[in-house]
Amino acid sequence: MLLRIDKNKVIFLDIPRKSKLKSAACCEVLAKTRIIEVIDPTITPMSTDLPTANKGRLPRDERRAQLLAAALEVFTQAGYHSAAMDEIADRAKVSKPVLYQHFPSKLDLYLAVLDLHIDSLVFDIQRAIASTSDNADRVLATVDAYFAFINREGEAFRLLFESDMSVEPQVRERLNRMTYDSAAALSAVISLDTGLTKEASMMLAVGLIGTAQTTARHWLERDGKLDRETAVELVSNLIWRGISGFPKAK
Repeated sequence: MLLRIDKNKVIFLDIPRKSKLKSAACCEVLAKTRIIEVIDPTITPMSTDLPTANKGRLPRDERRAQLLAAALEVFTQAGYHSAAMDEIADRAKVSKPVLYQHFPSKLDLYLAVLDLHIDSLVFDIQRAIASTSDNADRVLATVDAYFAFINREGEAFRLLFESDMSVEPQVRERLNRMTYDSAAALSAVISLDTGLTKEASMMLAVGLIGTAQTTARHWLERDGKLDRETAVELVSNLIWRGISGFPKAK
């Protein structure tokens, strides 16, 4: 049996089992083949008469997402040093060799988990900054982005900001990049609005981002004793009263 993809069609060809599809003989063999079934992949549901060898096998991206989710759970529960690849494989319901096919080492897996959630948080922050032209609303949206991330991905937030691997150079580089990328978008707005130098604007932006991070961590540790809306409003007012004191550029 040979599976051939021809433009928008998947064609199953019945080829003699002993045929060798090499050089010129390939054309002769294909000419003698019999088309068994033609499936248009745009039709749903797809035919269930697929080769049994592919059943139960997830696409690579889906498998990777499954492994990263399992790793996040184990890393946040046990910490990096106590986490075992065996446990992560069991949690993901895959064999250890499958896990190592995707991630050659525990550190590679840990960094992949970090990268996934750093990119998610930075995107949320940048989107919040770009969501309005009103600076007071920008501050509110930025602070809310941190609290929303916690509300949605508390385990990931703990991994990013309470990691026992923060002294590892590759981890530290990623965490620094997260802060820098988040602050850079704010810095540009501050510089444009106040006329401050790039360096001065970046200092203020890092301070704003640091305040949002720290207060969000405190809120997480307190298990939401303040409701999210109240917490976001308090922190936003604190930051805005400070940053709004800088005069606008003329």
